[in-house]
This record gives sequence, structure tokens and C-alpha cells, in this order.
Amino acid sequence: MEITIVLAVIGLLAAIAVPNFMRARDNARLNAIYNNLRILNYAKEQWATEQSLAPGASIGNTSVLNPYFRGGQLHNVLNETYLPNPVGTPPVAELPAGASLLTFGPGADIPAP
Repeated sequence: MEITIVLAVIGLLAAIAVPNFMRARDNARLNAIYNNLRILNYAKEQWATEQSLAPGASIGNTSVLNPYFRGGQLHNVLNETYLPNPVGTPPVAELPAGASLLTFGPGADIPAP
């Protein structure tokens, strides 16, 4: 009887802990993506300033910004794609088709904070 009660208590604790762990993991991933977006935006502005580009100038892809990233590149969290967008507009992270993150569904765009 005691073992059954112990197992029930452990099961109850696991039922409470697992969703909280999943939510904490997703929050950490989302915060890492937000941090990457901030870094991307800063690099984009630095690049545009050095190139004397006006707001609205387009950026082909993030590879031209690699010299402005620490370590030479952004570190993906869920294999997301970073879209720099034109100068003066915030960048966006696009989730892959098979991954969702908190309120962002598969394939959703995560805007810069």
C-alpha cells in the first residue's frame, strides 16, 4: 500500500514538473531567438552605416553581415531562418515547418522584440 502511495505521489509530481520543464525550455529557446534578432538588427545597422545606405535599402541575405557577428554567424536554436529585411525595419526569424514554439506555430515568423 505504501509503495502505491509513493508511486502516486511521484506520478503527480512528474505530471506537474514535465509541462513546466517544457515551458521553461521553450521560453529559453524563444529568448535565444530574440537575442539573435537583436544581434542581427545591430549588425544590419552597423553594415548599413559603413556602406552609407539609406533606410529601405535591401539586404540579400545574412551572409553579408557575418563579419559583424561574434563568431562569424548566428547560432540557430531550432534551425530557424533569419530574414534581415530592409534597412530600418526589424528582422524576422522564420520557424521551420515542423517546429512550434510557445504561441508561434510551425512555419511562423517571429518578429524582433
